[in-house]
Amino acid sequence: MISITWTIMVVLSIFGGLLFSTAGRIGPAAMEGAASALELGISLAGPLCLWCGVGELMARSGLREKLSRALDPLLGRLFPELRHKPDGFSALCANVTANLLGLGNAATPMGIEACRAMADGSGAATAEQCRLVVLNTASIQLLPSTVASVRAGLGCSTPLDILPCVLLTSLCSVAVGLLMCRFLERLFHDR
Repeated sequence: MISITWTIMVVLSIFGGLLFSTAGRIGPAAMEGAASALELGISLAGPLCLWCGVGELMARSGLREKLSRALDPLLGRLFPELRHKPDGFSALCANVTANLLGLGNAATPMGIEACRAMADGSGAATAEQCRLVVLNTASIQLLPSTVASVRAGLGCSTPLDILPCVLLTSLCSVAVGLLMCRFLERLFHDR
């Protein structure tokens, strides 16, 4: 599907360039965009690799289990069924911790591991899986590392000056997301 979308976008761009007599600018703009995307990708690869490695070290050293015990009071209430699956629950705690540090991409493998542990075999998403998706999408970020590294990579001299805004908006989005999740669970559970 994404290849079809990209093909349509490229064809429409070329058609628009021919239609508005700007076809000569399409090639240089495409090359400039590709170079910028490559630079941005490389600037994000370092922190991503670092934090994926830290996640693996946490799992091997037993730190993930200690983290699970520390986050158990809060996450155990949000994910009561997963609480009884130690491997899945520790993956969930590592996922939440990575999101707190603003490492969305590095949190993904741990989130997938937690999501697999939540599966009930029916092929449909469970209520806990939906809550996990909402929690990951809205994610509270105490330290927006990925956004800061993107800003630093683009030349910002103060990449963390957005911290108060990020914290406030992420707290609000998580609260609203989880409230809506509960509301929809009750609405559809009664039917």
